[in-house]
Amino acid sequence: MDDHECLDMQREELEVLESIYPDYISNDASKGSLKLEIPIEFEVPHKVYIEDTNQAGSSSDPITLSLLPPLLVTITLPPTYPLRAPPQLVSIRATHVWMPYTPQLQQLLIDMWQAGEGVLYNWIEFIRSGKFLDALGMIQDPRIIQHSSPQLLAPLLATFETSARSNEFNQNSYPCSVCLSSFKGSKCLQLSCHHIFCRSCLEDFWGLCITEGDVGRVGCPDPECVKEGRQADEEEVARVVSEEACIRWRWLKEKAMMDKDPTITICPMVLCQKPVPKPHLTDVEEESGWRRLRTCPSCSYSFCSFCKRTWHGPVSACPISAYETLVLDYLALPAGSLGRTTIEQRFGRTVVAKMVDAYHEEQLFKQYLADSATPCPGCNIHIEKSLGCNHMTCTKCRQHFCYRCGAKLQAASPYQHFSTPGSSCFNKLFDFNSEEDEWEPVEGFND
Repeated sequence: MDDHECLDMQREELEVLESIYPDYISNDASKGSLKLEIPIEFEVPHKVYIEDTNQAGSSSDPITLSLLPPLLVTITLPPTYPLRAPPQLVSIRATHVWMPYTPQLQQLLIDMWQAGEGVLYNWIEFIRSGKFLDALGMIQDPRIIQHSSPQLLAPLLATFETSARSNEFNQNSYPCSVCLSSFKGSKCLQLSCHHIFCRSCLEDFWGLCITEGDVGRVGCPDPECVKEGRQADEEEVARVVSEEACIRWRWLKEKAMMDKDPTITICPMVLCQKPVPKPHLTDVEEESGWRRLRTCPSCSYSFCSFCKRTWHGPVSACPISAYETLVLDYLALPAGSLGRTTIEQRFGRTVVAKMVDAYHEEQLFKQYLADSATPCPGCNIHIEKSLGCNHMTCTKCRQHFCYRCGAKLQAASPYQHFSTPGSSCFNKLFDFNSEEDEWEPVEGFND
């Protein structure tokens, strides 16, 4: 009678365990044994040191782990379990051989059995939570695992955790907050901010931003992350967009960095084009011509940061300055004069004509900027407005300013500027043309 009662209790206990831990348990009916594959999951990530058992005081660099490879526990259930006998432990071993065989663990598990009660759930939790490591004194504070080959074990443990997390992620389904659909984890990407989106939405969104050159928006589309300006890292971008788009993204990132730092110059060599930072100079060198010297760290080309030509020394006049002086002197002379003829004969009439055309184009461009754009009071970059309100935010330095008068605005209350009576921009957040200005009569319309 007791044997039948024990078998019923065993069957009930196994059914409960299989419903709670379906991936942990496998029955080997031919051998009458039960196999448990139990991974170790810490409640919070821990820094773990792997100490060399062959060399006292020597250990690996710390690795942050929240998972350890599973223990393989093989047991058999005697006919009198759980009323009069505990489960029989056939073997206990750790995958990746990260833990040596310890008879103490077997004794600890046997001691947990109490007559008349099932103990398998307690065994699984005792191992899964990592409490057995503390009970054996194998992991202390700081957490240390002893092993004969720390250099081999450390990368194995790190790789196991990455692979286990990836497999767990791929098996579950997650909603994408962009397209509002649910997808398997294999078709999604979890960003470092822990927000999850489907790869298709990220590829479309990031690809469009990269194509349009808006590299600042290549990041998490979640509203909170957008507000914080969180951008994606290189690993995330490489996992989503094509190789060509990734190369363009890197180039745009470098360009954005150079736009924020005016001291960075692009190497003028066509096959290089790498950013060249400004060297550290003494106060005396800052006041001399040496401040224009740049040496590319990639191709070692030395050039002038002003004219982008081969370095001409700190004393020689920069060709750009000489060019402007030459053009101004030429234009100041009367047409057909001996002075103009002398300059044309010295440099060539075609060259002089090109220099004059370039000078006129530059002046026209400066006039265009003055008439059609407003300089940002933060970084002095010119911004042209096509439509919308007069509250502007510089895409380069994020400075808030008024497009009408160029005044700086407070980021916390930028519209106060347009609500202050007596101000030249009072009630002029928007510029509207009158109907008379917009009306243009069409010839023959009233005939």
